[in-house]
Amino acid sequence: MRGNWRDRHGRGIRSAVTGPHLPLLRSRHGNFELTVASAAQYLKEMWPEDLAKARFEIGLMPDSSPEGTKVDRWKVVADEHRIIVFRLPIERMARLHRDDDLHRRMLIESCVFRAVAEYLGKEPWELAPEHFRHF
Repeated sequence: MRGNWRDRHGRGIRSAVTGPHLPLLRSRHGNFELTVASAAQYLKEMWPEDLAKARFEIGLMPDSSPEGTKVDRWKVVADEHRIIVFRLPIERMARLHRDDDLHRRMLIESCVFRAVAEYLGKEPWELAPEHFRHF
């Protein structure tokens, strides 16, 4: 008699679609959201009173800008307590000296830090001074 731990037809527990030897599938969109959320959470813990009302949002693209002007990577709407980070300009217009996961993450985090600094009226290195100390 079969035990209750097996599923239908005695095949055992199902594995991930990618199989046991391959990493789980990741998307750029999911990685971007996770990076923004973790940086925002870190900053909210560092500045709980100042960022208590702040809402972080992810937008695809900013509103169109006149020809020849720079494309915004973020937008701060202080009176509505909104910080909007735009995914496509950050990902597609980056000029990374090394195009890997670590450098893409650092780029996204730097944009979040600069957006929060603009929201608070501070410089980005004032938000987490221990990260900018050189030994």
